[in-house]
Amino acid sequence: MVTVNLGMLHYVIDHVYGAFMHRTKISPPFFSRGWGGSKLELLERLINQLFPDVEGQIWPPNLIQPMWKTVWESKNACLREGVFRTPCDEQLLNALPPESHYARVAFLTPKFVSPQNMACVVHLAGTGDHTFERRLRLGGPLLKENIATMVLESPFYGQRRPVLQRGAKLLCVSDLLLLGRATIEEARSLLHWLDSEAGFGKMGVCGLSMGGVHAAMVGSLHPTPLATLPFLSPHSAVVAFCEGILKYGTAWEALREDLAAQETAMTLEEVRERMRNVLSLTDVTRFPVPKNPNAVIFVAATDDGYIPKHSVLELEKAWPGSEVRWVTGGHVSSFLLHNGEFRKAIVDALDRLEWKESSS
Repeated sequence: MVTVNLGMLHYVIDHVYGAFMHRTKISPPFFSRGWGGSKLELLERLINQLFPDVEGQIWPPNLIQPMWKTVWESKNACLREGVFRTPCDEQLLNALPPESHYARVAFLTPKFVSPQNMACVVHLAGTGDHTFERRLRLGGPLLKENIATMVLESPFYGQRRPVLQRGAKLLCVSDLLLLGRATIEEARSLLHWLDSEAGFGKMGVCGLSMGGVHAAMVGSLHPTPLATLPFLSPHSAVVAFCEGILKYGTAWEALREDLAAQETAMTLEEVRERMRNVLSLTDVTRFPVPKNPNAVIFVAATDDGYIPKHSVLELEKAWPGSEVRWVTGGHVSSFLLHNGEFRKAIVDALDRLEWKESSS
């Protein structure tokens, strides 16, 4: 009889998938065009403005006005899609590619329930999640719990992808920071719209992998209690690109050559250290503890080849009162097999919030 170590099997699946996606010539590596020059310097300044002085931030953000169209409706549910101009300020807008200036959202709601008696969760995109479908499938069964789903298409993804970009392989390091900063601004504006215009009684934000990092940041910065649900997420992009499997899909030599062209001679190890310093801007543990940390539930995988366990535990330590739930699997297998656990975490986190008082 052959005994199979399931944990090792899940870990191997992550590495096989990673080798196929990131070590073959199917698509170029991440950051094949270097660091991003002056855009990177701009973003380093803008991201540092996000923290630690949350109380000093401008709130509410500029109110967005999505233009809605109905995609389909059934007896009990309705799916609409909306388009709105990104609320990013002029500096960020000028840094974004033109294709990303307008955001797209899908909005799945139950019918015959007033928003004040419903919750809505904003779902943010993981790496490579270009469409609405996967996140709508995750949120769809929650309709019976009176939980609506709003799915944001990220900048640089889907119809917002720059012409020269292949798939999810961002061209410059600055694009990763820009994607994150714009996603945070758009998600915060959507939450403000759900609160002030739609009148939902509870709200949350979730995301898988990269989307989970962004969800954690949004939950941290929100001025009122919010259900915050990072799934299969690291505490920082440093972990993903410098420790996990994505390091094999990063154009380290192109990054070194970009620095050499700026008369900065570096070894590859020094280039990796510079990447660590730049991506430390995405460290969620630097962000404030959310207003209700009991409504923060991290779902992590036991044998994740992309996200090591220590990274998840750093998040739990930084936000006392938060909860970590472990599912058996790797990054890829958990993404495919554990939607039930993700949905339960959403329901449980929302249950830990108070209903908003009616303004009537």
